[in-house]
Amino acid sequence: MTDLRVLTGGESSPTYLLLHGLGATAEVWAGLAALLGESTWVAPDLPGHGGSSPLPSYSFAGVAAAVAELVDPGGTVIVGHSFGGVVGLHLAGRPGVLAVVGVGIKSDWSAGELAKAAEMAARPAPSYPTREEAAQRHLRVAGLDGLLFEVPPSALVETGDGWRPTFDQRAFAVGDPQVEALVAASPVPVVLARGEHDQMVAPGSAPIALPGLGHNAHVEDPGALLTLLSPPPLSPPV
Repeated sequence: MTDLRVLTGGESSPTYLLLHGLGATAEVWAGLAALLGESTWVAPDLPGHGGSSPLPSYSFAGVAAAVAELVDPGGTVIVGHSFGGVVGLHLAGRPGVLAVVGVGIKSDWSAGELAKAAEMAARPAPSYPTREEAAQRHLRVAGLDGLLFEVPPSALVETGDGWRPTFDQRAFAVGDPQVEALVAASPVPVVLARGEHDQMVAPGSAPIALPGLGHNAHVEDPGALLTLLSPPPLSPPV
């Protein structure tokens, strides 16, 4: 069992399982969690991110297996961003899952892009003289650079050589997500959205566009996601 750092809140059904994107931490969901009222929400640092332990190797299915126990069998709506959205699609058949909402999932990957990701995964983790430089690296990797977002303590670690992000770069090598196949195989409703100005995700790959927003739409305007979640796609089973 992977040791996970998990943030939680609320006490009413359904449960919202919030899965962040590559390089980020659970804190990216703070704005949305604050808008969910009394609804239960669960936001882990995915394996190899923030305060969660790394995996021996990384695949979307492997990451999904590591967080699968966080699914509430009484009724869970999974909300995933980018990498986390693909992880959510892998959990679609888990008992209790009512729907999967994916935001900013890049579905089209060229051979060159996959090769570059594998190359990045093979590089040693960079270390920086100051915490500020390491924090800037964390923001760049997570796509949060330029947004009003404070880097959480769990995202950085002090080493003998200075500071570095806690993100395990080997996770870059997860490979082609095969989103279309996952959506087709999902036994529950799937909602796909992207920020209107998302430079990573092609416009035709998500039916819903969130006006004025970019790749990290859930951080830029958490309220925009409420239109995807309220009312919940399905009611919890009786």
